Amino acid sequence: MSSSTPSAAIGQPDEQRTSPRRLIFISVLVATMGALAFGYDTGIIAGALPFMTLPLDQGGLGLNPVSEGLITASLIVGAAFGSLASGYLSDRFGRRVTLRMLSLLFIVGALGTATAPSVPFMVAARFLLGIAVGGGSATVPVFIAEIAGPSRRARLVSRNELMIVSGQLLAYVLSAVLAALLHTPGIWRYMLAIAMVPGVLLLIGTFFVPPSPRWLASKGRFDEAQHVLEQLRDTKDAAKREVEEMKTQEKQAHKHVAARELLRQPWVLKLLLIGVGLGFTAQFTGVNAFMYYTPIILKHTGMGTNAALTATIGNGIVSVIATLLGIWAIGRYGRRHLLMTGLVIVIMMQAALGSVLMFMPQNLTQSYAALACILVFLLFMQMCISPVYWLLMSELFPMQVRGLLTGTAVSMQWLFNATVAFLFPIAVDTLGNPTFFVFAAINIGSLIFVFLCLPETKGKSLEQIEKHMKKEL
Repeated sequence: MSSSTPSAAIGQPDEQRTSPRRLIFISVLVATMGALAFGYDTGIIAGALPFMTLPLDQGGLGLNPVSEGLITASLIVGAAFGSLASGYLSDRFGRRVTLRMLSLLFIVGALGTATAPSVPFMVAARFLLGIAVGGGSATVPVFIAEIAGPSRRARLVSRNELMIVSGQLLAYVLSAVLAALLHTPGIWRYMLAIAMVPGVLLLIGTFFVPPSPRWLASKGRFDEAQHVLEQLRDTKDAAKREVEEMKTQEKQAHKHVAARELLRQPWVLKLLLIGVGLGFTAQFTGVNAFMYYTPIILKHTGMGTNAALTATIGNGIVSVIATLLGIWAIGRYGRRHLLMTGLVIVIMMQAALGSVLMFMPQNLTQSYAALACILVFLLFMQMCISPVYWLLMSELFPMQVRGLLTGTAVSMQWLFNATVAFLFPIAVDTLGNPTFFVFAAINIGSLIFVFLCLPETKGKSLEQIEKHMKKEL
C-alpha cells in the first residue's frame, strides 16, 4: 500500500505499457469515483428522508424536524473534518493511499447508514460518511491536477465536478425509480446502500493507478517521479523536463525550509486566505439553498408537491448539462473571466427571483418564472463557478503543503455550506422573499473580491503557478 509502489501499468515492459492518454483517463475515472460517491451521498438523503420519518413499526426511524436536521447536517460537519484531515494525510502518505483509505470509509459509512437501527447510529454513520465525502472533495482534484499536464489540467480536474453533479442526478432519479417500483417503507435502506458501489470501485481502482509524481518529488523521490511521468507523458523528454522543473522549483521554493516554516510565509498565508475566500464565494451564491430547498420555494408559489419534486430532478439535469459546458469553456477562457461572468448572472438571478416572489401574483406564471430563475442560476453556477472553484483548489497552493492547504480551504468551504443550509430557512421565515436580495448583495461583494484578489492561472504549470504566486503576493 505504499505510495511508491508502481501500478500494474507502470511495471510493464515498454511495448506492453498503457498509452499515456489511456492511463490518465483510467486514473481520472478511478479518482472521480470519489466525486461520484460525494454527489450521490449528498443527493440521496432528499429521497430517503420521507421514508425515514415513518414510525419504527412501519420501517422508518420515526424522525422529527430536529432529528431530520441532525441527520442531514451530520454529513456536512463530517465533511469539514474529513477535508481538513485528508490534507495532512495526503501530504504525508500520498494522494493514492489517502484515496484508498477514503474508499473504505465510503463503504463502511454507506453500510452503516443502510443498516442504522436508530437515529444516533444514523447520525454517527452519516458523520463517518461525511469524513469520506470531505476527504474526497479535497484529495481528488489535487490528485488529478498532479498527474495531468498544463494543457489537460483544466478539463480533467473539471470532470470532478461533472461526477459530483452526476452523482446527485443519479440519486434524484434512483429515488424516484425505487419509490415507484418498490412499495415498501424500508426502501430508504436500499437507496443508502447503493452508495457503497462507487466506494468499492474506488478501492479496486486505486490498485491500477500510479502515485502522484509531484507528491513523490515533494519527498525528494525524483527518480520515481520521473518513472511515473514517463508513463503519463507522450515522450520521455517531456517527462524529464517536468522533473527538472520540479527540482528547480523545490530548490527555489524553500531551500530546505521545513513545511512548518513555509506556512508562516506571508505569500502562502495570503494564498490560503484567497482559497478560503473562494469557498465563501462558491457557497454564498446560495447554490445549496436551491439544491436543498427548491421544492419548498416552489410550493410557496402554489406549485403542487409532485411537480415541485420533479423540478428537483430538473436541477440535477441542468447541473450536469452546465458542467459539460463548463468543461468546454474552462479550456478556452481564463479562471477569472469565467468566475466573474458566473457571479454577474448569479446576482441578476437572485435579484430576479426576489422580484418574482415579491411582486408577481401567486399563480402558475409565478411558479414557472421562479423555476426559470432557479434553473438559469444553476446553469451559470455549475458552468462558471463550481468547476472553477475545484480547479483553483487543485492548483493555487505550493507543492510542499498543497494537500494541507487544500484540505484547510475546502474544510472552510464545507462550513460555509453548513452555514447557508442552516440559515436559509431561518432567513426565509424571518425576512421572507427579500432573503434573495441579501444573497445578491453578498455576491456583489464576492465579485469585487474575485476582481481584486484572484490571480489568473490558465496555461501555467503547477510549478509556474507557484513561482508566479510567490512573486506577485
